[in-house]
Amino acid sequence: MNVIIANEAKNTLANLDVDVIKSLNGVYTADELVDMFKNFFFARMILDITAIRDYDDISNIQKISMNLDASKIILVLPATQEMSSSTFLSKIISMGIYNFTTNLEGIKYLLEHPNSYKDVAHIQQLSDVSSTINDSVMNGTQVIGIKNVTDHAGATTFIYILKKELEHIYGMSVYAIEINRHDFAYFNDKNMISTTSMELSNTLLKLKDATVILIDLNDSTDTSSCGDVLYLIEPSMIKLNKLIRRNRNIFSTLKGKKIVLNKSMLTNNDVSDFEYEIRTKVFYNMPPLNERGKNDIVNDLLAKIGLLKDNKPKEEEGRIFGLFRR
Repeated sequence: MNVIIANEAKNTLANLDVDVIKSLNGVYTADELVDMFKNFFFARMILDITAIRDYDDISNIQKISMNLDASKIILVLPATQEMSSSTFLSKIISMGIYNFTTNLEGIKYLLEHPNSYKDVAHIQQLSDVSSTINDSVMNGTQVIGIKNVTDHAGATTFIYILKKELEHIYGMSVYAIEINRHDFAYFNDKNMISTTSMELSNTLLKLKDATVILIDLNDSTDTSSCGDVLYLIEPSMIKLNKLIRRNRNIFSTLKGKKIVLNKSMLTNNDVSDFEYEIRTKVFYNMPPLNERGKNDIVNDLLAKIGLLKDNKPKEEEGRIFGLFRR
């Protein structure tokens, strides 16, 4: 017989056709869950992680894994970047929780075919590679991810322009990487590299001389290799309406993240209205750029994300920056 503890995933778990001896809905502290089930016999505990109060504090999950039989727990995770990152999964694997999923099909599979450590060991190995990157290659290297939110928001060209401006300061130690595409090949630049999601860690490890690395994330949702991420939105009516129709909650998921309006013709007043409508702050409002020329305005953004230590524009440039600074 099984135990189901649900919160945000309750609608998903309501469709699970299994024998249940006890079912709970709501949010509970780790101590409450331990007290309820430490002497309770069950075959499997299907535990919605959002039912654990302060589940983002890994010590609360650890408390449950130490006091209950971790091998019997199937952890249901929200489909977010943080919860699906190799870093987070490696931590729960270290606690002996080998069964985790984000969907109903995954739960059904794990009930019939529970994982052992060897089934998830590769996730820890990936996390170890990421740690090596953070401890060695990324020591002193700034890694910025850039991701299109609206369709064709211009990440590829945007990265090319940022890279050119950064090279005036850092020389040839500036690199750009694109994931799961080959658009960079058309720039004929040896420091613009195409790779896959699986090979990203190995690619980063090779860039030992890098000062700045810009990553075009494309369809990748794993941002664990990035120190920061810029989310590009082209604020035209058609692009925004397409975006909202595809995902009505998109701006809730972007709250607190660095949103950059790219190829934007909006004034500061327009941006203020836009922020009010989406209930989210805009990090920067970037006008259309000339990929063939010098784009001094880019330096203002680079300074804002910490890639320029000393941003002192000329007086006449200051007026241009003032039009678009957010």
